[in-house]
Amino acid sequence: MRYAWFVWSLILLVIWVIIYLSLRGKESRKKMLAVSLWTSLLGLTEPLFVPEYWSPPSLFDLALKTGFDIESLLFAFGVGGLAVVIYEKIFRVKQAKISTKEKHHPRHKYHLLALLSTPIIFALLLLFTNLNPIYSTPIALVGGGLFTWYCRPDLKKKMFASAFVFILLYFAYFLTLIIAYPGYVETVWNFEAISGILIAEIPLEELMFAFSFGFLWSSVYEHIKWYKLKSA
Repeated sequence: MRYAWFVWSLILLVIWVIIYLSLRGKESRKKMLAVSLWTSLLGLTEPLFVPEYWSPPSLFDLALKTGFDIESLLFAFGVGGLAVVIYEKIFRVKQAKISTKEKHHPRHKYHLLALLSTPIIFALLLLFTNLNPIYSTPIALVGGGLFTWYCRPDLKKKMFASAFVFILLYFAYFLTLIIAYPGYVETVWNFEAISGILIAEIPLEELMFAFSFGFLWSSVYEHIKWYKLKSA
């Protein structure tokens, strides 16, 4: 049980590699790798969640000693890339650049604000409320997703489909942890600070994160790089 968090993160990386190698085009691989690398930096926010949300044993006991851990970087790397390509693995789509004329649509004047809305919402909730960060996170992700939807309504199908597919995959992935390490959830998660609601032994908060993360993160590459999706 001591290395569950590390093993769980490695399993996610194996899944990442399998999906990466199965992608058809160089652009898709480039997108997956780029988003994963940037998303891995979110692992540095782990001190906000330890011990407020959970206290996982980690390599060299880093999480308990410092709040930071190697596993969070690996986990963030894995989920970032998977969330952004999961849609195109199921539906046959390809990317195309948005024209200069389309960029001048009135909605796009909020392009930068929409991209920054998630960290802004999260920071405001963190500074001005007593919410556990695990609740601030999905609120900020959904809020940012709604801003993205307004700015880029052409991406809404990918966002909603990815949210549902990602939560299903995350659910199945989380079950491997429960099966491999019975009692791990009860030992590591801080149930006094969260709802305590379990769905098939999975904390509700984990599923909230999965849905909201898939909802926003699936669109982040196209939104930043000014791509739209077309049928392949």
